[in-house]
Amino acid sequence: MPENIPTGVSAAERTVRPTQMHFFAQEDQPIALASVDAPKEDVPPTSLWKDAWNQVKVRPLFWVSAALILLVVLVAAFPQLFTSVDPRQCDLVDNYGPPSDGHPFGFTRQGCDIYSRVIYGARASVVVGLVTTIGVVVLGAIIGGIAGFYGRWVDSVLSRIGDIFFAIPLLLAAIVVMSVLSDDRNVWTVSGVLIIFGWPQIARITRGAVLTVRSSEFVTASEALGLSRPGILARHIMPNSIAPIIVIATVSLGTFIVAEATLSYLGIGLPPTTVSWGGDISLAQSAIRTNAQVLFYPAGALGLTVLSFMMMGDVVRDALDPKARKR
Repeated sequence: MPENIPTGVSAAERTVRPTQMHFFAQEDQPIALASVDAPKEDVPPTSLWKDAWNQVKVRPLFWVSAALILLVVLVAAFPQLFTSVDPRQCDLVDNYGPPSDGHPFGFTRQGCDIYSRVIYGARASVVVGLVTTIGVVVLGAIIGGIAGFYGRWVDSVLSRIGDIFFAIPLLLAAIVVMSVLSDDRNVWTVSGVLIIFGWPQIARITRGAVLTVRSSEFVTASEALGLSRPGILARHIMPNSIAPIIVIATVSLGTFIVAEATLSYLGIGLPPTTVSWGGDISLAQSAIRTNAQVLFYPAGALGLTVLSFMMMGDVVRDALDPKARKR
């Protein structure tokens, strides 16, 4: 029997095997289990959007792209705050004139102020991009949501229709249709053509997100409570499927701005009476060797705008995509 067994131990505890070593806590040394077994303080659960905001607010790329986008939106909405010169006021005396007071970028071949045309050209491009993106998101989300939620023959029919439109190149289709509508060209016509051929990508993304959310427990609970299927789709499934749609929409906005500029550059987009970056780039291509500034400034404004939306799309994707955040 070991001689170092403390007093106050029961007889059963004193009976030990010779090859065993038992250790007992002293009576004046209580075991501190409170810190181990104490429940953790209740931490309120965070939402997807709060987690996303916590992710993006610490990234400098987010603030840089947000500042650029805000600047572009302000220029498009209130161009008179940035210049007082009429972009359509031209004087041949200023043909390819150098920069001067009130005209920091110089003049075009027709003697128009380049700076004012760059400022006012933002409106057409941004409006086409915003209208097209909103239309594509609404149309693609509706078609993709219905296809993913109802499935069966509805999914088959809508998916095959989407495949047909998806197989048609966006720019090629827009060029063909806008060539036919050459007598009726405006912001709404260009936006409508881009919407008709630009929705399949959003529809595919929405369908995949809806298929993932459809098997969730809260959807089963909603069905058990007797909520109608359209109500479940609108109130529960679509709000929980919106994250990937936002990511694609942010990137697509820059793509549609480029598409409008391309159509205007080819002379089948916005009419010549509408000031746009694509139209100015088309007019400046003949002077690229002798007067490069005529091409540089509208092309630079277009590139900077598209780059800002692309950067914002990358940041939003990393924040809303769990796989990207895990990587």
